[in-house]
Amino acid sequence: MTAGEIFKRIIRIRELVLLLVVLASGAGLALLRPAFLSAPNIRMLATGFAPEAIICVGMTILIVSGGFDLSVGSMMALCGVMAGIVMRDTQSVFLGLMAGLGLGAACGAMNGLVVTKANVNPLIATLGMMTVARGVALVITQSYPVTGLPASLAVLGEGTLTLPGITAVPISVLIMVLIVAAGDVGLRRHRFLRQVYYIGGNERAARFSGIKVDQVRIFTYVLSGVLAAFAGFLLTAWLKTATPMAGTNVELKTISAAVIGGASLAGGEGTVLGGFLGIVLMAIISNGLTLFDVSPYWHGVILGAVLIAVVSLDMALKKR
Repeated sequence: MTAGEIFKRIIRIRELVLLLVVLASGAGLALLRPAFLSAPNIRMLATGFAPEAIICVGMTILIVSGGFDLSVGSMMALCGVMAGIVMRDTQSVFLGLMAGLGLGAACGAMNGLVVTKANVNPLIATLGMMTVARGVALVITQSYPVTGLPASLAVLGEGTLTLPGITAVPISVLIMVLIVAAGDVGLRRHRFLRQVYYIGGNERAARFSGIKVDQVRIFTYVLSGVLAAFAGFLLTAWLKTATPMAGTNVELKTISAAVIGGASLAGGEGTVLGGFLGIVLMAIISNGLTLFDVSPYWHGVILGAVLIAVVSLDMALKKR
């Protein structure tokens, strides 16, 4: 086997290529700004993108099935606010978590039913939910953050675990890793979740083969809503307050990360690991811009340019 053939085989493994890009970006940034590898910066970086990575798990599975969800950012805010209100009034972290997850599941089920039973395009259905959820979050809080949360919530937001040979790792980051790993293994190996590839690749053929397409689609939207709610709960624990403006543009970031990771907006392609690496790459770039004192107004411009460049390169490689 020639070197050229080996290279062609390697570039077909999207996750490996993206991992090399992430490592190269991190190494280059560490050389230019040694502070990048400092423990506080790495801890802050990982804790910061943990909620987005959790949402990206559900978003990737949705995109593979041929759908997407523009309401995840608003649901993240609404469910975080609901959890915050319940915790403030009851001083119970468990009840707050259950309230947030329940509301997220209900919103996700509503999205799934509107898409499957009313045959509304996912763009319109989730765009409507995005507007409604954000509006409800603002109405019930009057745009003020929810404070007075239980002191025990700080354990989840700021607590760490010391692993053998590793410095203290934030609990929220460990939870993120577990959810990403479970999502990736489930999408690759679990019989039920693997059906989303067939649905995204050819929905009509999936129906003829006996797959209960509507049930699977509703499940993917419910999963997306639950993960968005849990991400909102984690963010509330980290900030020690619930804000109705949380999750702004998260839907665009997670869709971009999933596409960078190899998911096709046409459906039938993508992995959770690829979406997670896309989130990590975008976080590294954003963190690097901050370390170089680049104005925050330029962050969106540069991240958008990176998205276009990566997807264009991927399309060129696929054609070759």
